[in-house]
Amino acid sequence: MSDFTNEFWSIYITVLTVLGIAGCALLLWAQAKVKIEAPVGADGKPGTTGHVYDGLEEYNNPMPRWWMWLFYITIVFSVIYLVLYPGLGSYAGKLGWASTGQYHDELKKADADYGPLFDKYLQQDIRTVAADPQARAIGERLFLTYCAQCHGSDARGSKGFPNLTDKDWLYGGAPDVIKTTILNGRNGQMPSMAAALGTDKDVENVAHYVMTLSGNTADPIKAAFGKSKFAACAACHGAEGKGNPMLGAPNLSDKVWLYGGSVETVMETVNKGRNNVMPSFKDFLGESKVHVLAAYVWSLSNETAASGAVVGQK
Repeated sequence: MSDFTNEFWSIYITVLTVLGIAGCALLLWAQAKVKIEAPVGADGKPGTTGHVYDGLEEYNNPMPRWWMWLFYITIVFSVIYLVLYPGLGSYAGKLGWASTGQYHDELKKADADYGPLFDKYLQQDIRTVAADPQARAIGERLFLTYCAQCHGSDARGSKGFPNLTDKDWLYGGAPDVIKTTILNGRNGQMPSMAAALGTDKDVENVAHYVMTLSGNTADPIKAAFGKSKFAACAACHGAEGKGNPMLGAPNLSDKVWLYGGSVETVMETVNKGRNNVMPSFKDFLGESKVHVLAAYVWSLSNETAASGAVVGQK
C-alpha cells in the first residue's frame, strides 16, 4: 500500500482531473464555434441523420444553447468545488474540510448525548449491566456494528473466528476477562510444529492422537505412535491436551474446533501453524462502551444467569 501513498499519485490524480475538466471545456467551446445548418428535406421538413429506430427518426439539429450553458455551469461549479474542498490529490482545499473531521465532530456530539448513559453503566458490575434490557440492547447494536464482521450477527463465529455463544473460551469466559480481550485485543499464535515433530508421518500420527483426545474416530495404531510425539505440544496444551487459558492454547479434549476437527485440518495446523489477531478496541470505543459490549458478549453464553440477575433486581 505504500506505493499508493507517495507524492507521485497525488500529482497524477491532480493532472488527470485538471485535464479532464479542461478537455470538457475545450470540447464545448469547439462545438459552440461551429454553426450547424439543419438541412431541409425535399418535403420541406428538417432533414434527419438517417438514424431510424422503431419508427423514430433522429433530426440533425444543433444542441440548444441553454443546454450547452448548463454544461458550462457544471464546469465552473467543479472548479469552485475543487478549490474549496479536497479533490486534487493531497490538496486539502481552502475550507480545510475533511471526512475524518466531520466524523470526529459527530463522535463528539454522540459522546455528549450518550456519554452520561455509558458512564452510568461503567460504574456497575458487568453482570448487573448484562441484566439491564436497555444495556443489552445497546450492547447488541455495538456488537452488530463492530464485531459481527468476524463473529457473525448471531455470534456463532466461523472458521478461524470463535463462537461466543458457547462455554468454550480460549482465554477464559469471566466478565472481566472478556472486557480485557475487547479492550486490549489478543494475538494467538500457534507455531509450526512440523520440524519439532520430525517427519510427515510423525505429524500424521500426532494428528490421530489429537483426535482421540476428544473421542473422535482415529487410527489406533497411528495414535499410539503419536502419543509420545505429543510431548512437544504439551508445553502449551498440557499433557492431557486440556489447553491453557493463560496462553490462549485451546482445549483439545473437547469437540469444539476453531478451524475444523478433521485429521487433515489438524495436520495443516501442525504443519503451518496459526496466527489469529483480535484487534484492540480500547482507543476506538473507550472503556465505557467496551464495558457495555463486554456485558452483552458475556450474556450470550450466560443467558440464564443474566435473566436471573434481572429477576433478582425486581
